[in-house]
Amino acid sequence: MVSINNKIAHHLLDYEKVKASFSWEETAQELDGLPDGKGLNIAHEAITRHSQTHLKDTVALRFIRKDRSFHDFTYSELQKQTSKFANVLGNLDIQKGERVFSLMGRIPELYIVALGALKYTAVFCPLFSVFGPEPIFQRANRGDACVLITTMLLFEKKVKQLIERLPSLRFILLSDATEHISDKVLSFSKLMEQAKDDFQIPETNSEDPALLHFTSGTTGMPKGVLHVHNAVLTHYITGKYVLDFQEGDQFWCTADPGWVTGTSYGIIAPLLHGVTSIIDEEEFDTSRWYSILEEHKVTIWYTAPTAIRRLMRMDIKPREKFNLEHLRLILGVGEPLHAEE
Repeated sequence: MVSINNKIAHHLLDYEKVKASFSWEETAQELDGLPDGKGLNIAHEAITRHSQTHLKDTVALRFIRKDRSFHDFTYSELQKQTSKFANVLGNLDIQKGERVFSLMGRIPELYIVALGALKYTAVFCPLFSVFGPEPIFQRANRGDACVLITTMLLFEKKVKQLIERLPSLRFILLSDATEHISDKVLSFSKLMEQAKDDFQIPETNSEDPALLHFTSGTTGMPKGVLHVHNAVLTHYITGKYVLDFQEGDQFWCTADPGWVTGTSYGIIAPLLHGVTSIIDEEEFDTSRWYSILEEHKVTIWYTAPTAIRRLMRMDIKPREKFNLEHLRLILGVGEPLHAEE
């Protein structure tokens, strides 16, 4: 991790002191828990509690489209949209613990689905949108996918051919279809229009499964790993001590939610701390990335060392060309970033 512009990061100023006094029990006390002692739910901690405080009008998610326009969701709006999707799952008679998969790029529907599924106590599993049909099948089959949300293009190119091979898959929701195609292939927007925007999160045991992630499959078949709702403690404490979230921060995690970093620390952790997440729909582009840091006043940037190296190789002096005065902290994940780099 790197602090720049001579700004002081607040995190772990006295590591030994924090280590000596740290306890998971005290960490849990920093979160709300569900009302009336009904357990611990990730989505409640990430959205619902903030939507009822002074943070309700704070931007939770800012989606930057390919044309550079952007769409903001406040915590209050995100509360309504994720409640709608939780009700969609109820209207489809999905049961607690059943698996809701996503296959799409970094568009609002992905994030609404993830958090709405967690509210509902279904298990959310994101798939990387560049996967081909066979990697999709391997994960959906092993994960007992019950619902899959995707786009019309990805459905036609990659999913349609798999339907007969996935007997557990009961519904496919298309994010950009305006009408239902069949009893099984449905319009996401139409279902959302018909759903209520109020949802009571059911009792959630801290050990109830919440997230399903798959390994990359480089050493054999992809292996599924379940994360429970109690993982929210790790998401929260990492945001506090490693990512150094402070109220008012503008956070940009470039990782795709198809990978664990992009879900745990690209979606959940910043929301737990009530900060704003910047989400770019487009892929890597040097000038675009630097200009996003400038235009959206990013304070904490979480990216891959590979991307940092690519930026360093460019014949450009970014701090002369771009105003990066707000950037307080840069962090890398996924591979080492050696000191000399």
